[in-house]
Formats: sequence, C-alpha cells, structure tokens
Amino acid sequence: MTTPGATGAAPGPPPGPLIDGAPRPVAGDRLESPSFARNFAPIRDALAPLIGAAQGRALELGSGPGRHAVALAQAYPTLEFIPTDPFPAHRASVAAWSAEAGAANLRAPLALDAGADWAGQVAGLAPFTLVYAINVAHITPWDVTRGIVAGAGRTLAAGGWLALYGPFIEADRATGPGNIAFDAHLRAQNPRHGVRALEDVDALARAAGLGGLRIARLPSDNLLVAWRAGG
Repeated sequence: MTTPGATGAAPGPPPGPLIDGAPRPVAGDRLESPSFARNFAPIRDALAPLIGAAQGRALELGSGPGRHAVALAQAYPTLEFIPTDPFPAHRASVAAWSAEAGAANLRAPLALDAGADWAGQVAGLAPFTLVYAINVAHITPWDVTRGIVAGAGRTLAAGGWLALYGPFIEADRATGPGNIAFDAHLRAQNPRHGVRALEDVDALARAAGLGGLRIARLPSDNLLVAWRAGG
C-alpha cells in the first residue's frame, strides 16, 4: 500500500477526533487525552529497550495535551524531555501539566510544526537521543510524517532512535477490522489523514539514514515502531 501524498500547509485547528475523541478540558489550561490512561504504560514499557539508562535529550513532536511528555519525563529521569506542538492551547496544557508534576527534566514546550523543516529550529538543542511522536501520523497529512522522519534523520545522535506510536498497516500481516474501520473514519473526516503503511514510513526512514526497524506490538492493534540513526 502506498500512502497518498499531500501538499504542505500551515497548521490549522487542532486535529479532530482521536481514537476516543478530541482532548477534553480538565481544569485551567489542562487538557486530557481520553486514551492516555490505558495507553501510557504499554508505550512507556515499549520505549524502555530503546532508552535504558541513556542520557541526553528526547524531543517529542506533536505533544498534544502533554500527558505523555510529563509522564515519560518522570519515568526516564536520565533524559531531558522537550515537548513541542504547533497549537497554543496544547502548549498551554503541556505547561500546566508540567507545573503540576514538577519534573525537573522537562523543558517548556516549543512551538514546532512537525510537517515543516523543523530541524534548523532545534539545532541548538540537538543531537537528540530520542525523537518520538505518539498518535500523530494517522491524524495529520502525510507531509507531517515525512517531516518527522526527515528531521529526525538530521537531528538524532549516532545510535539515537526515532519512535512512532499508533496504528499502522503492515504488508505481511492482515489488518484488523478495528484499524480498517478507523482508517475509513479518519479518511471520511479528512482525506489527507489515515492509517499509514509501515513499508512507506520505513522507506522514508531508510532514505533519512535510519535503519534497524524494531516493532513492538501493543494493545488495540497499535505499534511502537523505531529506527536507529546509523542503523
């Protein structure tokens, strides 16, 4: 399967419904992702073999409400986490959750469009030990996935990892009915969105100088897929 291309565009309103609906207000500037509570532990554990006790910086692209950035900073204190998001409401939520948690290894969120040529904007913070995006590829245009991978290829330290979490279509495995229905739902909302073919993303990664694809199979037909710089 080849993912349809899409032309770049300036960020519009925050993405529409995620798997369980859009982020909802909690209190003050804080927003909550409905799927965070059940998805975080599997994501945290799948990242453990990549992170270990590594030091350095981790860049999150498309942080959304910020729950994952804060919780991962608490789970992996040897890394400094840098959340990013193009939408002010999301960055305000990240800052609010961060202030509540008091994680010393979590920086203030940056305004970053993952679909743009963002590597130059964070050149002063690179190289990164980890670049990751959680539930981003399927709810954004293909140019965003292309931008994430290309930027990671330019900013990862040797041996660093790019990790993406979400649903993917695999050429050698049957796609579950849930992901088939979810893909149709996403494309009905926006034809530039949709569940991505892993072989297409892998081709982007190899072109960016990344390799050694690892696949962790997580609940609800989601994957955490990762590529190593210089791998």
